[in-house]
Order: sequence, then C-alpha cells, then structure tokens
Amino acid sequence: MSQSHNSIEPNVIDDEMIQKAIEEQYPEDIGQLAKKEGTDFKDVTELQLSFRNILQIDNLWQFENLTKLQLDNNIIEKIEALECLVHLVWLDLSFNNIEVIEGLDTLVKLQDLSLYNNRISKIEHMDTLQELQIFSIGKNNLTTLEDVIYLRRFKNLRTLNLTGNPLCDDERYMLFVVAYLPNLMYLDFKLVSDSTREAAALEYQDRTDLLEGEEAQVLAELEEKQTKQQELEYHKTAFVEYLNGSFLFDNMYEDDTEAAKLASLPRVADLLQEYREEFVSVCENLFNFGLKEYEKREAEVSEFYECRNEALTAHQQESRKLILDFENRNKTTLDEIHNAGSSDIAESKRAEYKADIHQLSEALMTLEILIADQMEELANDFKGNMAVVASTFIENIKGIMNQCRDLENRHHEKLLQICITTLEKSVKNELEEDLPDEVRMLLVDKNTIVNAANVSHGVRLRKIDMRESDIFTNTYRWQASVTEKAFQNEVDRNREHVKEILQYIDSLQEELHNMETLEPME
Repeated sequence: MSQSHNSIEPNVIDDEMIQKAIEEQYPEDIGQLAKKEGTDFKDVTELQLSFRNILQIDNLWQFENLTKLQLDNNIIEKIEALECLVHLVWLDLSFNNIEVIEGLDTLVKLQDLSLYNNRISKIEHMDTLQELQIFSIGKNNLTTLEDVIYLRRFKNLRTLNLTGNPLCDDERYMLFVVAYLPNLMYLDFKLVSDSTREAAALEYQDRTDLLEGEEAQVLAELEEKQTKQQELEYHKTAFVEYLNGSFLFDNMYEDDTEAAKLASLPRVADLLQEYREEFVSVCENLFNFGLKEYEKREAEVSEFYECRNEALTAHQQESRKLILDFENRNKTTLDEIHNAGSSDIAESKRAEYKADIHQLSEALMTLEILIADQMEELANDFKGNMAVVASTFIENIKGIMNQCRDLENRHHEKLLQICITTLEKSVKNELEEDLPDEVRMLLVDKNTIVNAANVSHGVRLRKIDMRESDIFTNTYRWQASVTEKAFQNEVDRNREHVKEILQYIDSLQEELHNMETLEPME
C-alpha cells in the first residue's frame, strides 16, 4: 500500500529542492527569477514536490500565497509544517506512509484533500476544514464503518473516496455511507443514484433521525454558548462584565470562612437574603448605566471620525483641483518645449513650467499644513471630550459603588447587633438554636465574635474596592488608547500625504529634466 524508504535515501524539503522544483515548474518566469535572485516565492501559488523521496515536510513557510501543493508519492510519515499555508485550497498527500491525520488545523480554506494510499486507521482532527468538498482516503487502514459519521460535519462535502479500506467489505457499506452522508454526489468514483439514496434513507431513517436530533441539540448549545460569549465581550468593552447578576456579591463571600460561620447565627440568613437582593439591584443599575455610557462613548468616537473624514474629503478635493488646474494649464507645455524653434524659446518655456511646478508644490504643501493644523485642533478637542467623558463616567461609577459600600456597612452594623445579642443569650444559656461547634467557638467573648465579623466585613469592602478599581483602570486605558489612536492616525496620514506630494513633484521635475536634454527642433 505504501512505500518503504529502507532502500531509498530519504530527503527533507530544503531550499535546494524547492528552487529546483520552481525552476522545473515555471521555466520561463518565476523559475528564472528564482534562479537569478534567490528564493522569494510569495508569487508562487502552486508547488509540485512529487516523487522526491521526501521523508519530512519542512521549509514551506515562505509560500504564504500557495493554493495548491502536491506532496504525493513520497515517504512522508507525518503531516506537519503546513500551518503557514493558510490559503491552501488543494493538498495531495497520497502514496505516503502517514498514519495519523493531524497538522491541518490552519488550512481552513482547503477544499480538496487526498490522503489516498497511506496507513491511516481513523478519520479525525479535521474539524476546521469546513470548506472541504472533495476527500480521498481510499487504500488506508480504516476498519470501523461508524468512523464515517465524523464526515457529517463537512456540509460542503460532495465527493468521497473510501475504496480499498477494510470497512468497504462490510455488506452495509454503501447504504450506510449514503445514509449518513446524504449530500454526497460521488462515492468511490461513482455517481450516487436516486435509488441508492432512497434505499439508504429507508434502511437507516430511525438512526439518522435520532442523530440529527442530537446534532441539532449540540448546535443549539454551541450557538447559545457563542451568544453568551459575544455578550460577555460586549459587556467587557463597557467595563461592566458580570455585574448583571449576583457575581460580585457571591465573589465577596467566596472562600470567606468567617462569614460562613456567622451565617449560622439566628436571623442572619434572612438578613443575608435582604442584603443580597438590595446589592444585586445596585449592581444591575451599574450594569445598565455602563452599557448606556458605552453607547454614548462609541457615538462620540464615531462623530469625531465623521468630522475628520469630512474635513479630509474637502481637503482631497481641493488638492485634486489644484493638480487638475496645473495639468490643464500645462497640457501642451511639454510639446511646446520639444517643438520650440530655438533654444531661447525652449528655455523660456522650461522656466515657465519650472515656476509653475514650484507654485503647485507650494500650494499643495500649504494646503497640507492647513489640514494638518485643522486635524490637530480636531484631535485636541477630541482628547478634551474624551477626558470629560471618562471623568464623568468615573464620578458616576464612584457614586454607584458607594451605594454598594453603604449597603455593606449597614449590613455589617445589623450583623454586629445580631452577634452581640446572640452572645448575650449564649452567656445566659437562653439560645434556642443548636449552633455548630465552630460557631459556638466564636461566642466565647465579645472581642472574638466582633473580630470575626470585622475581618469578614473588611474582605467584602476590599472586593468592592477592587471591582471599582478595575472599572477605573479600564476606563483610563480606553481613554488613552482612543486618543492616542486619533493622534497617530493623523501622524501617519500627514507623513503619507507629504510623501505623495513630493513623489508627484519629483515626477514632474524629472519629466522637465528629460526635456532639457533634448535639442530644440529646427
């Protein structure tokens, strides 16, 4: 089935092999260029490395635009080093010694894959190949018919070759494959007939219906998970993730052993429930406020870029008008210079043209200085607006977080009252409740139980402070990022536009210089 390299000198793909292959494949263009200038193969879209005794795949990272790769009829044992070939559409690894399907995760554009005549025993590790249309895995070691079900995930799969595998000997083979892969058009080089489809559907309807139900449930769960993840990312951009519920409250009590003990005291359970409801309500208010403020911030940023784009569009139109006016004025100037009857006339025309070029350059640069000043003023206003937006947001967050602290402080005061009352009853042996031993150990004296309550109170306040600090940090980071981007965009734009002006003026001056070397017409 596969080849042996016991008597063959194995090769690894290296620069020499690649260059030779390119020269053979593209003898007149890219190949000659590679031969003269070395290996820079960004323009290569197809590469054939068949029949070269290749043992190991390597050194293909430079073919970043490759769409078709032939590695068939070698002695390759492992699929590897293909992760950079993200544009690959067609891959042939047939007639090798491959045992495991792997290393294909990044080839998300792959449509045609051949693993024919290898040593593969399981169809696996292909989940990302959602564009797959043609798959050849005949003459391998596939023995379990049920493994074919894995291929149901490829909704675009239309052509499949399994011939030559042990599983093909199963009497159920044809109907099983067609039933579980109903979108197949060709199986083992033959068109799937309507009668075969009907027989397959009838034979396996109960099983495929059950499977479709399971797949639908899995898909629904996946979509729900993705939706929740998208919502979470949205909440993070608004700096209010996990505040639309009891997460912060639960986090305040997480791993707080003292609070867990105090919760066993009489009336504390009801007190906690009341506190929880009020605290979560404040968090919900904070969450909703944060989302609204996020939308306002985004609107402010969008408005800035709209104003910026309007100003730049007007600037571009004015610059273009200057250039068009120049070109219209000088349409015939070069011809006049070339056809001048004397050197004096040619020199006069050249001087006029040179002066006009200088005038155009000055005008374009003046315009660029004006728009640069306008952009700087716009960016400074934007920076000021963002500072106000951030500080206003932070002041409002402080107010809401102070509500959380007030709730915590009131709860702590009520909890202390219960602690003292419970202690007094314990001293008088008037406790009606049977408390756990670890709680009774807190009732030895006032300092012990008060200290326990204070420690727990301090932990909760610190967690409120930490959550507030996170919001502040994210807000300031956003403010710095969005303003820095505004200024950097202008720096980049200005640099690029000045470069374009200079290149244009240089081209005009070079054209004029070329005319100076010509003799005037007699």
